[in-house]
Amino acid sequence: MATINVQTLRAMVRRFRVLIIGRANAGKTSILHKVCNTTDEPEIHDTKGHKIDAAVVKSSIKRGNHDIRNEMVFKSNPAFVFHDSCGFEAGSEEEFENMKNFISERANATMLEERLHAIWYCIPMDEHCRTFQRSEEKFFSECDTGHSEFPGLFSYACLGLNDPSSVPVLVIFTKFEALRPIAFGELKKELKGASVGECLKGIPQRVEELFMNTGVLDRLYDPKNCVHPKSHVRLENMDKPNTNCNILLEDTTLALDNEELQLCLISTQHSNLELCIKCAVK
Repeated sequence: MATINVQTLRAMVRRFRVLIIGRANAGKTSILHKVCNTTDEPEIHDTKGHKIDAAVVKSSIKRGNHDIRNEMVFKSNPAFVFHDSCGFEAGSEEEFENMKNFISERANATMLEERLHAIWYCIPMDEHCRTFQRSEEKFFSECDTGHSEFPGLFSYACLGLNDPSSVPVLVIFTKFEALRPIAFGELKKELKGASVGECLKGIPQRVEELFMNTGVLDRLYDPKNCVHPKSHVRLENMDKPNTNCNILLEDTTLALDNEELQLCLISTQHSNLELCIKCAVK
């Protein structure tokens, strides 16, 4: 990785931009709180930089009128800027097209700082029988997350190739702890007369079986998809104070093709020495 002065880096890329996608109650807010090490609500700004009252935003979302271009910034870590795709899971074709247009615009922005640097796609596991719904199918089969540096030629993704200039997509399986009580219940029925301790020993393996039986990985990494995740992570107990999103930040850093962006993301975690060292070594 190239050596670059932190001040020079900040002049080049002052903020790391993320689009977070997921259904309602997928745990997106908890992830952002953990990433920015805060419990405060974010400040929301429109495309002109004007601050918007959070109550107004919530009201507009309830009416089905959400602007994905609005920026969310937490005071605890202003080096991050987030965009939310509220309403996408509702099945609105207009919302879906707005999201596609936003990704295309931001993927091809002239200034590196204005580009979309990563997409976090959240899939909750508290409904493990419905992990891959219509919203996921549409996104991974129809979206284009690449930069159009060679317009009119072809799409790397649709040919099953990795586009070196595409926005990396990381899938986050949230609420993974929801599989544990299901696993325990199944084991309790199967192992009649077994003690609680014996059932508990079998939970890790049964959780893996439940996860793999959903078939969600096969569908995510289907060669026919236009979008191919760079990686996927599992997050548990994000509502607990002793948990973190280090694995997500680490995988996001490694998914970036641009060294300046890698350094930019690492520098946002200046207080997390363990993560900084781990990413630097890799």
